[in-house]
Amino acid sequence: MKKLNELMQEIILLTTKIETEYPELYRYLDETPLVICDTEEKEICLADMEKHLESLKELLEHHITTHISRSNMPS
Repeated sequence: MKKLNELMQEIILLTTKIETEYPELYRYLDETPLVICDTEEKEICLADMEKHLESLKELLEHHITTHISRSNMPS
């Protein structure tokens, strides 16, 4: 499992990529649920950050396959 700082760097890089290259998708990131540890201590769990990173990757992949691919198809 990756360390927290590595996960945070990946999340920041991916979020920045979405913001700059796919601004139409960036506005939906506020709607992406993120639960950071359901413990009383409210610590940031690595597993939660991994899930968040994977959800960002899936969101971008889905956007690319459904919107970008269609826009490149001949009419």
